[in-house]
Amino acid sequence: MTTITLNHVVEQIKQEVIEWRRHLHRNPELSFEEQKTAQFIYDTLGSFGNLELSRPTKTSVMARLIGSKPGKVLAIRADIDALPIQEENTFEFASQNPGVMHACGHDGHTAMLLGTAKVLSGMKDRINGEVRFFFQHAEELFPGGAEEMVQAGVMDGVDLVIGAHLWSPLELGKVGVVSGPMMAAPDTFWITVNGKGGHAALPHQTIDSIAVAAQVVTNLQHIVSRNTDPLDNLVVSVTQFVAGTTHNVIPGSVEICGTVRSFDAKLRETVPELMERIVKGITDAHGASYEFNYQLGYRPVINQEDVTRVIEETVLEVFGAEALDKMKPNMGGEDFSAYQQKAPGTFFYVGAGNPKKGITYPHHHSRFTVDEDALEIGVKMFVNATFKLLD
Repeated sequence: MTTITLNHVVEQIKQEVIEWRRHLHRNPELSFEEQKTAQFIYDTLGSFGNLELSRPTKTSVMARLIGSKPGKVLAIRADIDALPIQEENTFEFASQNPGVMHACGHDGHTAMLLGTAKVLSGMKDRINGEVRFFFQHAEELFPGGAEEMVQAGVMDGVDLVIGAHLWSPLELGKVGVVSGPMMAAPDTFWITVNGKGGHAALPHQTIDSIAVAAQVVTNLQHIVSRNTDPLDNLVVSVTQFVAGTTHNVIPGSVEICGTVRSFDAKLRETVPELMERIVKGITDAHGASYEFNYQLGYRPVINQEDVTRVIEETVLEVFGAEALDKMKPNMGGEDFSAYQQKAPGTFFYVGAGNPKKGITYPHHHSRFTVDEDALEIGVKMFVNATFKLLD
C-alpha cells in the first residue's frame, strides 16, 4: 500500500486514539498492578477482529495478526504502566487515582499501538507474515515486564522488533532516531557506612559516619573522572544520603543510594569493583565498616543498524527530511532491551513537546503531558514501518 493511503486511514482514527489515551491517563495503574488497564486493552483489541489475543502475564496483553501470506514476524511493543506521582495537571482527564499518574507517556504509547492494531487488523489480506502487538506491563519497576514477557515466550519466532517513546524534550513533528547504543544500562547501588555514634560535642569519642560517608560520596566521583577512559560513556550518581535524627547527635550509620549508567559490558563489570575498593579504603582508614550492595538493572538499548535504517527511511518517506532528528545516545534506561536479546530491533523517539501549548515539563514530573498530535505521528510510523519491514 502507498504511504498516502496508509496515512489517510490513520488520520480517520486520530480522535479515537486520543480518546483511548485520555481514558488511560484518567485511570493509571502502577507497575505489576495494571489489571484494569490490561482488561481495557484486551476488550478494545477484541473489537477489531482478525486478532488472536492472549495474556502472557497477569497484567499484559499480546495480539497476533497473521497475514494472508507467509513472511517474517514483526513485534511492536508499548508499555502500559504508570508512576507513583500525584498529578498536578487540571485538565478534565487528569488522573482519578490519587498518587498515581501517567507521567512518562505510556498512556500515549498504548493508544498509539491500539491505533496501529486497528489499522493493520483491517488489512490482514495485505500483510506478508505476522505482526505481534505487545502491551507490556511494568517498564518502570525493575526487574521489568519485558523480561517476564520474553520468558513467557512472546518472542519465540520473532524476526524483528520495534518500539517508540513519546519524548517531551523533542519538539512535535520530529522523530528521533539513534543507530547503535541508544539508552544505557541503569544499575543501582546501596552503601551503608557504619561508624560509632555519640554526642556532637565530643566527636573524638565517636567514629563520625557522616564525615566518613561524605568522603565516600566525593571519592566515588573519581571513578568517572580518574579511573575510567574519558571516552567511555559512564555516569555514577549518588541520589540519596540519609543520616541523623537531631542537631547534637553524631549518628552511628549513614545510608547512601545511587545509580550507575553505562553501555559497555566490561565497564559495567568493573565499576562495582572500583566502587567497593573506594568504600573499603575510606572506611578502613577511619576505623568504620561498610555494607555494599549492587544490583544490575536493564541491559542497554542497542539499536540494530539494518532495522534503524528502515525506520529512518520511513521518517523520510512519511514526513520528510526536516522531521528526522539523528539524536545522540542518552543515559536513561529502558527494558525494551530484553526484546533485543532475542531479535534485531530498534527503539525510536516521537517528538511530543510543544512550548506554544505549554507542553514543556520533563518526564516523571507531576505536570508532564504530551501534545496529542504526536499520537497520529506515532501510529503513522508504526503502520508504515510495518509494511517496509515485512515487505
